Amino acid sequence: MRQTLINLEESRIREVANAGMGRADVLAFWFGESDEVTPDFIRQAAIESLQKGETFYSHNLGLPELREAVAGYMSALHGDVASNRIAITSGGVNALMLAVQALVDAGDQVVAVTPVWPNLTAQPLILGADLRCFSLQPQGGSWKLDLQALLAQVTARTKLLILNAPNNPTGWTLERAEQQAILEHCRKTGTWILADEVYERLYYDRSENRCAPSFLDLAEPEDRLVVVHSFSKSFLMTGWRLGWLVMPPSLTHSMGKLVEFNTSCASVFTQRAGIVALQRTEEVTPRVVAHLKHCRDTLVPLLKDLPRVQVDAARGGMYAFFRLDGFGDSLDVAKRLVAEAGLGLAPGNAFGPEAQGWLRWCFASKDPARLAQGVDRLGAWLKAQPAG
Repeated sequence: MRQTLINLEESRIREVANAGMGRADVLAFWFGESDEVTPDFIRQAAIESLQKGETFYSHNLGLPELREAVAGYMSALHGDVASNRIAITSGGVNALMLAVQALVDAGDQVVAVTPVWPNLTAQPLILGADLRCFSLQPQGGSWKLDLQALLAQVTARTKLLILNAPNNPTGWTLERAEQQAILEHCRKTGTWILADEVYERLYYDRSENRCAPSFLDLAEPEDRLVVVHSFSKSFLMTGWRLGWLVMPPSLTHSMGKLVEFNTSCASVFTQRAGIVALQRTEEVTPRVVAHLKHCRDTLVPLLKDLPRVQVDAARGGMYAFFRLDGFGDSLDVAKRLVAEAGLGLAPGNAFGPEAQGWLRWCFASKDPARLAQGVDRLGAWLKAQPAG
């Protein structure tokens, strides 16, 4: 067995969840998914595909119809995105791993902006990369980017820069001017950008925009940019494992080879469901976003009223990320909340050591009353703790 695999840390989110799974008395907000089932018309598309006998392999890059649908969807949001830049993947996680495999050799320097979902930092390590983490800075209950410090860290030796915005767990979102500065800098250094933009539609500072700022709004097709997307969040399809990559046309054929050696292809019936989801996106995503905003605006004020809690409303994503003052190890606190309060949250240090003392609460709840009930449990637990 490779020493790298032995050294990989297990998911601390899973560690907390495993301590509470199967307990009916636990309110679980640890995973990044809604508790609302996928819309019926999307499920029916998969059922019809199975009934037709579509149980065979598809093209490595995905069904042509789905690639065209994705290209149309992305073009409506970001200008012309051709289908020859699209690869369909078996989920957003698979898309991220494929991108890292395509771009990183052992020993290459990779810079990742953290705190971040731990898969994004584990994947370069699995491939033997020299990973350098660059931390956002906490300011009260939110996190900010020191842009000039980040640009100073990305040099000609940096093969890949990994950014997730809107960010899991913090809700931090890149500004358009920041994206422009990063793109121009990486053009000079020859650095690839891997932009995880799976939360772009879950964006609450909307004005006239239907999504968060994207690197695709600024980049040329052949820029060294790979963007990752998923059906999971905006279409309530977490368990379907369906995502996509947008990349330079010159990379697409090689990406197809990598898909072959990883999964061969996404299953056809899930791709059929994806086509229908995109065709009827206005029946799903706007409602999801509006509901999540209501959930955010229900949870955050209640958390702000609790003693020892620092939190701000996230601009994007589906999480309240809050500091719990006076407590030590986040993993220990999260496990205690499961055992003593029946409340399941993700520990902040699962996303990077700089997030020690923070907790992540996924507010994607079909019934916002569950959020209020969870805050009551957290408040009661805090009252029972000695002041520190």
